[in-house]
Amino acid sequence: MSAEEPLFRVVRGVPTADELAALVGAIVVRSRPAAAPAPVTTSVWARSARPTVAAPSAGPGAWRASGLPR
Repeated sequence: MSAEEPLFRVVRGVPTADELAALVGAIVVRSRPAAAPAPVTTSVWARSARPTVAAPSAGPGAWRASGLPR
Protein backbone atom coordinates (compact mmCIF):
# COMPACT_ATOMS: atom_id res chain seq x y z
CA MET A 1 0.00 0.00 0.00
CA SER A 2 1.49 3.34 -0.99
CA ALA A 3 1.16 6.62 0.88
CA GLU A 4 -1.13 7.90 -1.88
CA GLU A 5 -3.59 5.02 -1.60
CA PRO A 6 -6.52 5.68 0.78
CA LEU A 7 -7.11 3.37 3.74
CA PHE A 8 -10.78 2.94 2.74
CA ARG A 9 -13.16 4.27 0.15
CA VAL A 10 -16.90 4.82 -0.06
CA VAL A 11 -18.34 2.68 -2.83
CA ARG A 12 -21.97 3.74 -2.56
CA GLY A 13 -23.71 6.90 -1.36
CA VAL A 14 -22.43 10.35 -0.55
CA PRO A 15 -21.55 10.59 3.16
CA THR A 16 -21.31 13.95 4.88
CA ALA A 17 -18.14 15.08 6.64
CA ASP A 18 -19.76 14.18 9.99
CA GLU A 19 -20.61 10.67 8.79
CA LEU A 20 -17.05 10.12 7.55
CA ALA A 21 -15.66 11.38 10.86
CA ALA A 22 -17.90 8.94 12.75
CA LEU A 23 -16.76 6.10 10.50
CA VAL A 24 -13.07 6.92 10.98
CA GLY A 25 -13.61 7.16 14.75
CA ALA A 26 -15.29 3.77 14.84
CA ILE A 27 -12.50 2.18 12.80
CA VAL A 28 -9.80 3.67 15.07
CA VAL A 29 -11.54 2.46 18.23
CA ARG A 30 -12.02 -1.05 16.85
CA SER A 31 -8.40 -1.30 15.68
CA ARG A 32 -6.95 -0.65 19.16
CA PRO A 33 -6.17 -3.64 21.37
CA ALA A 34 -8.57 -4.18 24.25
CA ALA A 35 -7.37 -2.86 27.59
CA ALA A 36 -6.95 -5.31 30.43
CA PRO A 37 -9.66 -4.96 33.07
CA ALA A 38 -8.64 -3.16 36.24
CA PRO A 39 -8.06 -5.43 39.23
CA VAL A 40 -10.93 -5.55 41.68
CA THR A 41 -9.95 -4.05 44.99
CA THR A 42 -11.91 -4.26 48.19
CA SER A 43 -12.08 -1.20 50.39
CA VAL A 44 -10.74 -1.23 53.92
CA TRP A 45 -14.27 -0.58 55.18
CA ALA A 46 -15.61 -3.70 53.44
CA ARG A 47 -12.68 -5.83 54.62
CA SER A 48 -13.25 -4.71 58.23
CA ALA A 49 -16.68 -6.39 58.23
CA ARG A 50 -15.25 -9.76 57.28
CA PRO A 51 -14.08 -12.14 59.97
CA THR A 52 -10.35 -12.77 59.92
CA VAL A 53 -10.59 -16.05 61.82
CA ALA A 54 -12.83 -18.98 60.99
CA ALA A 55 -16.00 -19.23 63.04
CA PRO A 56 -15.78 -21.48 66.08
CA SER A 57 -16.67 -25.06 65.32
CA ALA A 58 -19.25 -27.11 67.14
CA GLY A 59 -18.15 -28.98 70.20
CA PRO A 60 -17.50 -28.49 73.89
CA GLY A 61 -17.28 -24.79 74.76
CA ALA A 62 -18.41 -23.62 71.30
CA TRP A 63 -21.42 -21.77 72.68
CA ARG A 64 -19.25 -19.84 75.16
CA ALA A 65 -16.53 -19.16 72.53
CA SER A 66 -19.09 -17.74 70.08
CA GLY A 67 -19.70 -14.76 72.37
CA LEU A 68 -16.07 -14.06 73.24
CA PRO A 69 -13.95 -11.55 71.34
CA ARG A 70 -11.51 -13.07 68.90
